Amino acid sequence: MRGSVVGTTVTLAAGALLTAAMTTASASPPDTAAPHRSRADRPVLVDCLWQRTVRPIDFILACGDGNSRLAGLRWSEWSPGEATAVGVNVVNDCEPYCAAGTFRTYPVTVRLDGAKPWKDHPGERRYTRISLTYPGDRPEGYQQVMTYPLWD
Repeated sequence: MRGSVVGTTVTLAAGALLTAAMTTASASPPDTAAPHRSRADRPVLVDCLWQRTVRPIDFILACGDGNSRLAGLRWSEWSPGEATAVGVNVVNDCEPYCAAGTFRTYPVTVRLDGAKPWKDHPGERRYTRISLTYPGDRPEGYQQVMTYPLWD
């Protein structure tokens, strides 16, 4: 009898927690931080998971280990020629080694350009290059302007 009561109590508690979570989730406002999806008239930014985004708020630069990402991006332009945003570059200093390192933030201006047809989706264009400009402090070993190719 005692096992039956305990089992019933656990089941009811789990159900109450699930109901509370579902109610909270359904009552929450829509997530405005989600990246906008692409339209045929503008290039896309392809992320680490090969997903296309337009005006993302965050973007991982170091796909392999996540030790560098862009955060809090505010886009002032997103056109066929280029896209421009300001935000921060969050970089692991890897001191004394990456697993024990500290993530530090650096203000940055981001520029995307070099839009070309995306080989996996020929009807769509994707930006092929990203440039980061650090107006002040920057990670050790970085130049004031760093330019990288983007994956295809």
